[in-house]
Amino acid sequence: MQSSLAKSLYIGLAALSFGAVATVSTTANAASKAKVTSSQTLKTAADTRNVEVTGKNALYSKPGTVKGAKVVASKKTMAKLASSKKSADYFRAYYQKTTNKGSVYYKIVSMNGKYRGYIYGGKKAGTFAGGIDSANTTTKAAMPAKTTVYFTKPGKSNVTWDAPKYTQYKASKQIKDTTAYASDPLTVTDAATKTREGSLYYYVKDAKNPAISGWIYSGAVTDTATTANTYNEKTDVKVNIKTIDGTNIKSTTLTGLTGADGKVSTAVGTAVGDSAAKQATNDWGKAVLAGTGYTYEKSDTANKAALASAKTGDTITLVATKNADAATKIQFYALNSDQTKGATALTAYTKDTKAASATTVVFPAVNAAFTGAADATYTTGDLQAYLTSNNLNTLNTPSYKNAKGDQVYTKYTFNNAVAGTYSTTTNAKAFYTATEVSGASPVDAQTNGSSANYFA
Repeated sequence: MQSSLAKSLYIGLAALSFGAVATVSTTANAASKAKVTSSQTLKTAADTRNVEVTGKNALYSKPGTVKGAKVVASKKTMAKLASSKKSADYFRAYYQKTTNKGSVYYKIVSMNGKYRGYIYGGKKAGTFAGGIDSANTTTKAAMPAKTTVYFTKPGKSNVTWDAPKYTQYKASKQIKDTTAYASDPLTVTDAATKTREGSLYYYVKDAKNPAISGWIYSGAVTDTATTANTYNEKTDVKVNIKTIDGTNIKSTTLTGLTGADGKVSTAVGTAVGDSAAKQATNDWGKAVLAGTGYTYEKSDTANKAALASAKTGDTITLVATKNADAATKIQFYALNSDQTKGATALTAYTKDTKAASATTVVFPAVNAAFTGAADATYTTGDLQAYLTSNNLNTLNTPSYKNAKGDQVYTKYTFNNAVAGTYSTTTNAKAFYTATEVSGASPVDAQTNGSSANYFA
């Protein structure tokens, strides 16, 4: 959604040359007041002007060294905003002023609109420095295993946005209520996390209603279709699908059932066994139980009997069995600094067959695989908990020589994961941020990276 930002902004301005100047104070109380010699509106794409404050300078009503400048937000306040973990405290730069002292000031506004004013931006027009720095408000994330999704709880909460809230200035909702679109299939075409909060968002497209397309919190969609049918006791039968020991797994409804005459029932208590059996197929059960880790078999003796005796207005019980556990292997990825290039797969270092590099990791051995009932859904939190408990939150490569010939190693820190379903054929995915570190690696004494319980 948002590429990495270059430090220099090309704003289409005429080149500005300045004579040698003495260093000046950036406070409003400087003895010699500066004068504005140039004022320009920033012209580059809006998302290239997202910035974060550094906490080194206060925010003023005018450039800080100009007569009449008043403090809008103190240096202490700006320091708090600099260390904030909220996207609301990012800023958008939109105007630039240069003084006769050679200082550049940018007019900025916080993403939530709470703070607005001028901040010192260094000595070079078109470059963010001093009190502000370029910001990536979102980070590229991996696509989900299933890209057809539906609104989890259609309504006024967790709707689509033109950008995740506060990651762009004046990000807004595409629609205020999704109730009317409960059954619309949505196609996921992109994924990103909010850099500060770490929350995962998907960009979804609605082919039926294009105006609904936009960014939505990943927890607000599901890969299981929702049905908004209104229960009618004259035509329908309620169904509770349970385990053998009676624990309820899922509740649903068989709708529009027909009687012995082949016509849709018009009265409560109509025998609809044949119609119910035709509707409650194994494929129907697979759709209803998607993500639960359980399987329904229509041929089960108890299920055949329950369907055969169904009458409109009844609530019947069908039985499902838990799937066998699936040891799900994990693929590890490094997020590239250039987000347009996606992610790079990490591999396990093997001394005898693979030279150490920035992507060969010494993985620690683990006691057990990432395991759950086959086809049961796991969350990003489930996968992160597994990684944490098995010391996989931080990974290191052995030492190697970088392009300059220096001895370094790469340290990988967990960034995000993708929700999915437990499976022996589909890998879970975990993503890491890379940092090159000078010196000897803490894993140099090890010769191989373990991959017994996960792909590397």
